[in-house]
Amino acid sequence: MRTLISLLVANAIAFSGSVYANENDAQKIADLKQQLEEITNEIDDLNDRVDQNERHTALDRIELTGDFRTKAHSLHYRNVTWNPAIKVNFNDFGAKAMAGDFGMPNDPNSPLGKMMAADPNLAAAFQSGQLQGVMPYVLAQKTTQDIDNDILYTTRLRLNLKAKVWDNVSFAGRLSMYKNWGDSTGVQVFDSWRSFTMDGTNSGNTSGDWLRVERAYFDWKNINGSPLYLSIGRRPSTYGPPTQYRENEKRGGTPSGHLVNFNFDGATLGYKLGELTGVEGQVVRICYGQGFESQWGNGEMFGDIVTKDTHLGGFNIDAINDGRNFLQFTLFGAKDVNDGFKGTMAFPTQLAGIFAPTMYQDMQKFSNFNFETRVQPSGVIGDMFLGGIGFAREEDNDVKWFVSGGWTRAEGNGNAGMFGGMLSDAVFEAQLNADGSEIIMMAANAEDSDPKDGYGVYVGVQIPAPYGKVGFEYNYGSEYWTPFTQAQDDPIGSKLATRGHVGEAYYMFDINPRMFIKLAGLYYDYEYTGSGTPVGAPQDIDEVIAGTAYSMLPVVDTAFDINASVTVNF
Repeated sequence: MRTLISLLVANAIAFSGSVYANENDAQKIADLKQQLEEITNEIDDLNDRVDQNERHTALDRIELTGDFRTKAHSLHYRNVTWNPAIKVNFNDFGAKAMAGDFGMPNDPNSPLGKMMAADPNLAAAFQSGQLQGVMPYVLAQKTTQDIDNDILYTTRLRLNLKAKVWDNVSFAGRLSMYKNWGDSTGVQVFDSWRSFTMDGTNSGNTSGDWLRVERAYFDWKNINGSPLYLSIGRRPSTYGPPTQYRENEKRGGTPSGHLVNFNFDGATLGYKLGELTGVEGQVVRICYGQGFESQWGNGEMFGDIVTKDTHLGGFNIDAINDGRNFLQFTLFGAKDVNDGFKGTMAFPTQLAGIFAPTMYQDMQKFSNFNFETRVQPSGVIGDMFLGGIGFAREEDNDVKWFVSGGWTRAEGNGNAGMFGGMLSDAVFEAQLNADGSEIIMMAANAEDSDPKDGYGVYVGVQIPAPYGKVGFEYNYGSEYWTPFTQAQDDPIGSKLATRGHVGEAYYMFDINPRMFIKLAGLYYDYEYTGSGTPVGAPQDIDEVIAGTAYSMLPVVDTAFDINASVTVNF
């Protein structure tokens, strides 16, 4: 616009100058130039104001807010035990061996002869007839140690995006960066299920100095003038009630944070029932989502797809939400749960020594190298159902308290992968590899497919204190407790997924309304293995430490996290 006006003014000056020059009236030319210069200045000023208004109007369409948190942890693990073994059907193994499927045991070049030579204890037990039925096949010597990470710094940046699309349509999103200081590899060594980088947990696992789309969705409210609304996109399914109290923020997600802290894509159809019943904040929601895509990117064209899409569906009801009292009911299910997700990890050298001996020979030459691999599940292991009820109240004296109960149910179908079936161990059977030169153990089925119910409780209180507030929380999970809270950003692991006890205490110091310091401590007392995953049978921690139970991944007896953080909201 400024360029066009400048060209018109310049042409006017040139034209006028030529006319008056012919009249030989230099004074009038000077006067006209002065007037045009004044007009140009006024137009430039007007143009600047118009540009500012246009820019302000454009920026008003997107509201940008966020928070920045720096946190220092001191992490301590006690009785970390690795006692790996698989359960093998030795009746099947013996039958195949006696039939000569694996060659002769006294032939050092046969697959059976090689296996017996490599494991004399196995050979002795086999020859004495001690290997019968389904028994553990120990893969490595048990180790137990304490581990201390005296200082771990993390930085979390979250950018919130909001835009009013129309009178009853809006968009919301959140971009997140979460990283350790001095680390942007984005891939962790696979020593626990929480270190498995995947779509649903990326926002709660430290990765690197890049932004991820934690949530992005639109809300279409008051459809056709009714209390009905529709929302589609990457769901606000993290930091739900009542976990917002320990985060010192408003309600961050829709579903119960006791049951769900997991990113997924889907849709919600809601109805503001309170407009009919008169109960403030009463909302009924029907939710649908997809937790796993089985075919795209999984080698579909080779015809070796053995997994299925995982679909989620259920109900979420805010029965009361009046600013003081909050009562919520949740019930949903996951159909066709697989024994894992698409993701990336650094392959552990220890597992290479067990499962990839040829590769391990080369890996020993580069002891500080791990190769990065993209993994995918091996099959469908069953269905899951989750339900819960939560109540929170904020008193007149600013005391806030809550209580939440949860239930999970796993229904296995008898299938199993390398790490097990639905809350059941895998039973392995021996077979020859592709060229017939080696005996390998492959998961054949789950040890059992009986339904398994778990439960969890979560209680807490937050009390005003000098310069801020103090809080205390406790949660417990039973042997088969399996919520979807793996994206919770506790570095030891989601405290609400723990099969055992967790206690937390914190003190929050309010620096100003947009900045606070938090000092906290968490103590984990695990009772069973496998917290946070439906794959594999939970084992009693004490029995693993004693050597009478086994686990493919290291297990932790107790752990504590002492941390301090500063958070700035902007």
